[in-house]
Amino acid sequence: MFFGVLCMTRLIFEQMIKLMTRIIFVIFISSSVIMACHPANMLAKTTGDITQRDSILEELLKKYPAYFDSILTKQETYGVQIIYTQIDRDKNNNPELTDHYYNVNPKKYFYPASTVKLPVALLSLQKLNELNIQGLDKYSTMITSAEYGGQTEVYNDPTTPDGRPNIAHYIKKIFLVSDNDAFNRLYEFLGQEYINHSLSRKGYDDAQIIHRLNISLPEDQNRHTNPVKFYDSAAHIVYEKPLQKSNLRYIPRDQKRGNGYYSGDKFINEPFDFSKKNQLSLPDLHRILRSVIFPSSVRKSQRFNLAQSDYRFLYKYMSIHPRESLYPSYDTSEYGDAYVKFILYGSGKATMDDGIRIFNKVGDAYGFLTDVAYVVDFKNNIEFMLSATIYCNSDDIYNDDKYDYDSIGFPFMKNLGKIIYDYELTRARKNPPDLSAFKMEYKE
Repeated sequence: MFFGVLCMTRLIFEQMIKLMTRIIFVIFISSSVIMACHPANMLAKTTGDITQRDSILEELLKKYPAYFDSILTKQETYGVQIIYTQIDRDKNNNPELTDHYYNVNPKKYFYPASTVKLPVALLSLQKLNELNIQGLDKYSTMITSAEYGGQTEVYNDPTTPDGRPNIAHYIKKIFLVSDNDAFNRLYEFLGQEYINHSLSRKGYDDAQIIHRLNISLPEDQNRHTNPVKFYDSAAHIVYEKPLQKSNLRYIPRDQKRGNGYYSGDKFINEPFDFSKKNQLSLPDLHRILRSVIFPSSVRKSQRFNLAQSDYRFLYKYMSIHPRESLYPSYDTSEYGDAYVKFILYGSGKATMDDGIRIFNKVGDAYGFLTDVAYVVDFKNNIEFMLSATIYCNSDDIYNDDKYDYDSIGFPFMKNLGKIIYDYELTRARKNPPDLSAFKMEYKE
């Protein structure tokens, strides 16, 4: 009797163990699926095709085969990505934004070139607001010293009215003519860790801004950023940032491209390694621009800590033409209205219609051509956002100064802007927009 009960008890115990094992296995598998499907994990680990595209942009492009067929039929060659945002207003003039995509893939690397200057300019204003020091603002005198290899000093700036370097003037030059030295000074002010940690906290997880521009320095020297001092109007030091070394841990990348490259006069017959170059995807660039133009349209965590005066300042210099600047003063034969306005104008030297203003940031290097733009036509009362990138390097050789910007890239940007602009002219809007917030006084 006792033996029978014991056997039955053991059998029940074994069945319970098997059942619990199955339950734990199901829970484990379910948890793994949930984790794998979580957007943050997909962004970090997805290696498959996550390309976004929809019919509106594709249909618009197909209507103009003379402009686009030769490029769009060779997508692997030209790597075109486009984001177009339609903007409608409600009765209170609040924007309602609808994004459209063509071949957008945040995992498809392109070199962002000077477009990285946009978030660094915004972060410089944010950093000043976070410091919140009396007597310190974007117009405070900024003196940059040198205490490490590869660093250079700045004690004066002959392009300012009084010769004093300052953050406002650096930002102005960044948007006016995409000045590389101005970017480098802001990079040094902020430091590598602040730039990348700030962007990551805002959700731009794939961003890596890890080197200065137009100057070739080893990784160690790019990790070290200069000491900077700020002075108030009475020449008193109000803030000091010492020499800093970044301990930022980069997410490893394997991004080798092309058939070869030049290092000085020597040709290297192997792919060029972009894995230690700056990285910023088109969706992130588009969203960063959106956060500036329409702050309320993105989550608060994605916005930059900017004052209303900062927004007005940015709108002015993101849309000003070189001919409208007194300090610095630019030779208009070299710096035409379209010098950094690729979308809608390409590389034309013609004077732009002042009724149209483009708030944007461009980038071009190694054959990669990119523009992220908000376009406003005050005469016809239309507005839209348009961001695009294209690869213009048919021989896949880097540093040979033989890129296809003039024959491929600039015409593509101009024609793309034109067909979207023409489409916007015909698009019905329930409520006409009030665009007065973007009307600036450009005389200086």
